[in-house]
Amino acid sequence: MDLDRALSISAAGMSAQSTRLRVVAENIANRDSTGQSAGADPYRRKTVTFGSRLDRSLGAETVRVSQIGQAPGSFPERFEPSHPAADARGYVKTPNVDSMIENMDMREANRSYSANLAVLETTRGMLMRAIETLR
Repeated sequence: MDLDRALSISAAGMSAQSTRLRVVAENIANRDSTGQSAGADPYRRKTVTFGSRLDRSLGAETVRVSQIGQAPGSFPERFEPSHPAADARGYVKTPNVDSMIENMDMREANRSYSANLAVLETTRGMLMRAIETLR
């Protein structure tokens, strides 16, 4: 039934966006984490990569999280010689997490999740009306 497909496809989208929201929350929670020892690398921003997967039982492609990786690039440094993670020059490496980017990712994931939820609710309503019609 096509309504079953719509439910499954939107549920897969919600699952993928939920994972993305968890990764964004982890990035925001660790935006001030530094290394444990002098010169050690701090927390590195995580990224989510989506892919498609053919669901043979549905006969349709659904979205999935194909990889949770790490953002490349160098770490910003700040001069703080009294910090335990400061190197010999007095600089502390800080995470490569930008709050503005994380907030934009969070909003986009939230909107995508909400759109999939709306599809799910609409499809559910159609199923309920079809059941009522059959009574």
